[in-house]
Amino acid sequence: MTIPIQPGISLTVIPTEKFKTIRLFIRFSTPHTRKKATSRTLLTSLLETNSLNYPTQTALSAKLAELYGASFGLNVSKRGNLHQVNVSMTVVNGKYIEQEDVFSQAVQFLKEILFYPNICDNQFEQTTFELEKKNLIAYLESVQEDKQTLASLKVQELYFNKNEDQKTPSFGEVSDLEKLTASDLNETYRQMLEEDCIDIFVVGDLSPEVVQKEIAQLPFAQGLRKTTDIFYRQPLENQIREEQLTQEVLQAKLNLAYATNIYYDDRKRYPLMIFNGLFGGFPHSKLFLNVREKASLAYYASSSVDTFRGLMTVQTGIDGKNRSATMALIEAQLASLQRGEISDEELAKTKAMLKNQYLLSLDNPQSLIETKYLENWLPETKQTQKQFLNHIMSVTKEEVQEVAQQVSLEAVFFLDGE
Repeated sequence: MTIPIQPGISLTVIPTEKFKTIRLFIRFSTPHTRKKATSRTLLTSLLETNSLNYPTQTALSAKLAELYGASFGLNVSKRGNLHQVNVSMTVVNGKYIEQEDVFSQAVQFLKEILFYPNICDNQFEQTTFELEKKNLIAYLESVQEDKQTLASLKVQELYFNKNEDQKTPSFGEVSDLEKLTASDLNETYRQMLEEDCIDIFVVGDLSPEVVQKEIAQLPFAQGLRKTTDIFYRQPLENQIREEQLTQEVLQAKLNLAYATNIYYDDRKRYPLMIFNGLFGGFPHSKLFLNVREKASLAYYASSSVDTFRGLMTVQTGIDGKNRSATMALIEAQLASLQRGEISDEELAKTKAMLKNQYLLSLDNPQSLIETKYLENWLPETKQTQKQFLNHIMSVTKEEVQEVAQQVSLEAVFFLDGE
């Protein structure tokens, strides 16, 4: 059940006896911008490291150990137009160790982290700030050395070439990070607490009444929290943008970006899921079997879809000299689906794998949280487990073919060796 705390802040309790742990999850959502992405990523590093009353990482870790080895962390993510700061904590359910106050202690710990950070004179403690800033710069620079990640980021830069914010990954940019000060980060922290929409989730064998009583102790300020359209919709262009980069690499990367114009709240989402499974999402897909296995043109070849930005990407690792042949064979796999060349066996296998994925997700606390989060933001998409599976199992070949026909190649990125 979802309980409104104040405008823009809600608590969702998911009672279940499946788990012997309790999962607490708080998500701060705001419109995604390049500037916010960078500063909010550094903010998560600082909040995760220490607080006013736990001024060292050792002290903070010791407190987690007292909570019977609780796990805790912060990270950032991006979904459509939203930038998200995620705070997660998993603790043992006190009923199993005869310590009924474990959940209460966990909420107090999160209260300490979120409302009593290591701030003095309107800025974060300088030594920790400089250390975490240096660590994050090193991490962001290392991302460029992971060529698979580099290719994925580059093809999205191409695809969203006219939108500076969408081009920017959830963790931001090094050039923006270098300019940040400890007082800048204090302002980022203030804005997050006072202006973000906040979704709080608790999963476990607890009553909503107990959860609500404990969560009420978190002193969220009254503020103007505006919801944002979660979807980013990009107009189609009549040209394919291409970029080639040459570096020292052992394996070339050929990544493609397609517009699908199909979003999470669209009934075509279900045929799109089947299409992606057939095209490159599963080991029996056309990209895997025909490009990787039969033709031996790729070390890996797969596809994935983003239903919050109407996007599908293809990622491959190849020998640079095989670029043209690989490109032609990828196009041939898409053309095959556009002609409706799908066997009954392929269709049934894809549906079965999607069904299995979904059923497995029901045993994952975070998957349950993500489903509820989207139901809160997009109430019209709410459905039962049976309804979801019926949507998947009732997809026809003709519906998959129709989806394939509206997929449009928009960007090609190629990373080759010197």
